[in-house]
Amino acid sequence: MGKVLFGPAGNSLAFYEEGHKSSMESPKWTKDKGLELFEYSFGQGFRTSTETAKQIGLEFAKYGIEVSLHAPYFINFANPDPVMYEKSLGYIKTGIKFMKAFGAKRMVVHPASCGKLTREEAVSLMIERFKEFMPEIEKELDDDMYICPETMGKNMQIGTWKEIIDLCTVSNKLIPTFDFGHINSLGQGCLNTEDDFQEIFDYCRKKLGDYRTQNAHIHFSKIQYGPKGEIKHLTFDDDVYGPEFDPLAKVLVKNDMNCHIICESDGTQAKDSVIMQDIYRKTRVKHLH
Repeated sequence: MGKVLFGPAGNSLAFYEEGHKSSMESPKWTKDKGLELFEYSFGQGFRTSTETAKQIGLEFAKYGIEVSLHAPYFINFANPDPVMYEKSLGYIKTGIKFMKAFGAKRMVVHPASCGKLTREEAVSLMIERFKEFMPEIEKELDDDMYICPETMGKNMQIGTWKEIIDLCTVSNKLIPTFDFGHINSLGQGCLNTEDDFQEIFDYCRKKLGDYRTQNAHIHFSKIQYGPKGEIKHLTFDDDVYGPEFDPLAKVLVKNDMNCHIICESDGTQAKDSVIMQDIYRKTRVKHLH
């Protein structure tokens, strides 16, 4: 039977309200909540040292928490400027150093946005660039390390679920990150039934095979959206925008998945991770009986 793991993206508001200040305290706090994953974000750039990362990584290992990293948001492999391309590639290479320091197996990456290009031009340039640099990156990654391009939530960003799955065909070292809040925002509330989720995994299996589908990386949160897609992350208290976790839980159980699910709720990410974990476990028990 597959095993799905849950955890927060970064520290929740409750972490700070309880008087915690340092990421060195995050591993025990996460463990005490009964969770098994943690995603450490370098969204605004690499603002810590690899030495500090090593210390935090050892603490996560001590409490049996698996860490993933989020690469800087500035990455754009569809920027035609060669200088900007080199910068984006530099972020990936620096990210791999931090993965090794943390003992992390996965790094989530926002792959590209359109800028002044048409969508077709941007997608084509992004894929060309990945084909160019992935052979070099593959050599730097350990056997169990993966780069995880993420589905995006705004019209101008590259990253529909099909674009991300197709991008991952470039290398076996690419595993998709399905951000279901983003997918739902871009699709104006398209994720409602088990079939809506199943379609994505079916396409993934067809293109990438069993292993990378079973072990997909997932971001989950409810997100407010407008005509251009994502507006802002919400908490599980929202009953307007969605998506709901229940249909996804059923699909995960039915397909015997081993996904990692990171919650990106606005400030309640650990609490909402626990809610998802409970729903998943109850769904699994029902399925077995």
